[in-house]
Amino acid sequence: MASLLPNEEMIEVPMMGGRKSKEISRSVLTKIIEPRVEEILSMVSQEISNSGFKHLMSTGIVITGGASLLEGLPELAEFILEMPVRRGAPQGVGGLLDVVNSPMYSTAVGLLMYGKPTASEMVFKVKDQDNIYGKVITRMKTWLGDVF
Repeated sequence: MASLLPNEEMIEVPMMGGRKSKEISRSVLTKIIEPRVEEILSMVSQEISNSGFKHLMSTGIVITGGASLLEGLPELAEFILEMPVRRGAPQGVGGLLDVVNSPMYSTAVGLLMYGKPTASEMVFKVKDQDNIYGKVITRMKTWLGDVF
């Protein structure tokens, strides 16, 4: 949010194609980014209203992803969405917690946790023809038998 920025603070912006980075003021960058974020949040607000569930969202919204790390985004989202907003980060992750404990990894970690198979799903039952793997192997054997 432009209103939260100190006067004329400069930041370094990397350029594409290996060109030398440039220094621009944060206020200029904010004037470019803020209207896009407002537009996206307005579209989210409209979708929430269209869904008919806005009255059920009394506890608020959790925003994730790398863009949620933009300074002032939760405050702007609260203003536009008219409900509490907080940043979310992955939870219940072991091992590299210090690496993935950031909102920018929430989607990837969430998809991995959602797709994590249970031990019983990992067993391949080749002889069981109701199993998809068994059907694939049977079809491959039939195809190979027809070819050779």
